Amino acid sequence: MPERTIEDRLREEYFELLPDVRRVAEELETEVRHCLLPVSRNLNRYEQIVITARIKECESAVDALRRRQEYSIFDRAQPMLYTLRNLRDLAGVRVSVFPTSHWNEADHELRCHKLFSEWKPDPVRDENGELLAYKYYGRGMGSEEVWGEFQVVPMLTALFWEVEHAAIYKPSPELKGIVSSLEMRQRAAEVLNALKTFEHEFESLVRGRA
Repeated sequence: MPERTIEDRLREEYFELLPDVRRVAEELETEVRHCLLPVSRNLNRYEQIVITARIKECESAVDALRRRQEYSIFDRAQPMLYTLRNLRDLAGVRVSVFPTSHWNEADHELRCHKLFSEWKPDPVRDENGELLAYKYYGRGMGSEEVWGEFQVVPMLTALFWEVEHAAIYKPSPELKGIVSSLEMRQRAAEVLNALKTFEHEFESLVRGRA
């Protein structure tokens, strides 16, 4: 019988952790919704706060851990070095906000809540260091075995990331190496800048009519 690979061990660990992962995602979503009630209950008709929970799939979790290794390769001689418990985003919640005038407000409500007071910031920035999304991770939300993560993201950026993630991180085999090229990264940066410009212009027009 062939020896189990590191990937086999990690897949087994994933399904052992899955009940905890689901519990963390459910509890995190509930607490985030509760924390943001002061903001969400006062939104105008055109304003939105969308809260979505997600659980990282098994193969995605294994691939994510592999990418964190040197040269994206597991050391077959030391299988016990690797555990999915080190991943900070097995369970996560994304808060998508439109327009961006509520972005900092939503972040403040969550960051200052006692439940998240000790969670670590890990902001998402572009290649120029400009902030794209607030992100935090921590434990103690439904399980001590699994990290939880939440992001607060401008909605248009979050929607673009959904498309980009499918194309770049989970592409069809024939697209590998194409969508991650320098040219595509430049186009992606241009899209993000255009989305920010749109939101800023929208908010400027809204303020002008207030």
